[in-house]
Amino acid sequence: MSSALSAAEATEFAAKVRDFLTANAKSGRGRDISAAKEFQGKLAAAGLAGIPFASEFGGAGLTLEHERIFRQVAQEFPMMTGELVISHGMCLPVLNEFGTDDQKRKFMPDNIAARTVWCQMFSEPGAGSDVASLQTKAERDGDEWVLNGQKVWTTLAHVSDYGVIIARTDPEQPKHAGISMFILDLKSPGVEIRPIHQIDGGSHFNEVFFSDVRIPAENLLGEYNNGWRQATAMLMYERVAIGSMNSGKITQPMYDILAKWAKRSGAINNPVVRDDLMKVYCMETTKAMVAMRNRAEMKAGKAPGPGGSLGKLYGSIIARRFRQIAQNIAGPASVAWDGDNTDEEALNINMISSLSSGIAGGTDEIQRNIIGDRVLGLPRDISVDTNVPFKELRVGTQRT
Repeated sequence: MSSALSAAEATEFAAKVRDFLTANAKSGRGRDISAAKEFQGKLAAAGLAGIPFASEFGGAGLTLEHERIFRQVAQEFPMMTGELVISHGMCLPVLNEFGTDDQKRKFMPDNIAARTVWCQMFSEPGAGSDVASLQTKAERDGDEWVLNGQKVWTTLAHVSDYGVIIARTDPEQPKHAGISMFILDLKSPGVEIRPIHQIDGGSHFNEVFFSDVRIPAENLLGEYNNGWRQATAMLMYERVAIGSMNSGKITQPMYDILAKWAKRSGAINNPVVRDDLMKVYCMETTKAMVAMRNRAEMKAGKAPGPGGSLGKLYGSIIARRFRQIAQNIAGPASVAWDGDNTDEEALNINMISSLSSGIAGGTDEIQRNIIGDRVLGLPRDISVDTNVPFKELRVGTQRT
């Protein structure tokens, strides 16, 4: 289907989206996984879920231009599917890019309609920023793979049905080789999920342990021993998803929260505060424009590239600036709130979560390395383990 829409077609589709969101997008439920699944199911029934994915695999079979219009209209409404950003922004495009047709037919329709929820299973206690040092292993046993090891900081594993997991399948290879990607049923015997209690009172992250977990051989996702390539692609999708969440037009959500509080407290009359607010406004405007460019490149058929790290890094810098300003204008109210005050909660949740912005999806240092190497063309750091078999490395808990 051609991506070119006439003005009349674009207007008609935008009206359809607006009518749907007016009827179904309700404020105050953005962090509710049940509400997200219910909303996504209605989207699927209306033909508005998985917009650019083939109808054969459960998508709407429309174009990336339709997707852009949807995102642009959705900016006017409460975000209902924030809890599905990993399932749809990371796992779904990886399934679509690397899955076999059989895998796509089996898994994508339920993912798109949120009948199943998916998580990303990369980080380990000894392999965070250096994901390639992972020690979770998968060994072939007839028509199955046997998985043993541990993952940590796995977002929403406790409410997910499946995980996209990478594991070491050949320790004789260097650490960036000998890795494969799998589709894991989280209800499989031997999977133990332990939620991690967080400072905001929630349990968004998890430790996950694997003890002789059996994975069907047909659940190998992509090429055997080439999982690092697939993992890198997934990380690119992740950074675009985080750095351009819901990007359809230029917005300044952090500025909006801070400006409301500055007016409420009277701090808006302070010229220093106004200057700080305008810096955030300008930074968010720039970030939105970068995000729109990334989305435009994807619309043109390009896979996400290292430019996604620009939006991810800038989002972290904005979050850090937000934290400083929020403390100045709101004082103790920036970290403690009345549970019935939604204005305070919006400030506090952003305040507390800002600390994780420089870690989740890859640390700021990793993003700077990617930008320096792949965007600016600067020399890479010297790697001393490039050709060393993984089993000979002293990484994580592994000691030779």
